[in-house]
Amino acid sequence: MKWEFKNGVPIYLQIITVLKRKIASGEMPPGSKVSPVRDLAMEAGVNPNTMQRALTQLEQEGLLYTLRTAGRYVTEDEQILKKMRESLSSGYIEDMFDALRELGMSREEIVEAVGAFGREQ
Repeated sequence: MKWEFKNGVPIYLQIITVLKRKIASGEMPPGSKVSPVRDLAMEAGVNPNTMQRALTQLEQEGLLYTLRTAGRYVTEDEQILKKMRESLSSGYIEDMFDALRELGMSREEIVEAVGAFGREQ
């Protein structure tokens, strides 16, 4: 996967978002071993310290854990994973609402459009 970073947002925060998406999508399944910091940093094209900062934050959030001498792993705690998915989805929904409001749609029109979209799928 090609890592692309936007200006104006700290890179470590963008890394956190990418890794959360990988966890949520199952690309990094619960219990799976996380690649070493240097490998991830090289893949992303960032300084290892930046990658370490992102991974440390994910550990603090409970999404990753470290087994001494064995490396980092994705949590298997379903409550933590559910909370992360809800947080990510809320952000996507908020972004969608903001974009559609900019188009002049009311909340009711947006909800109706989303419902219609869901029925078409």
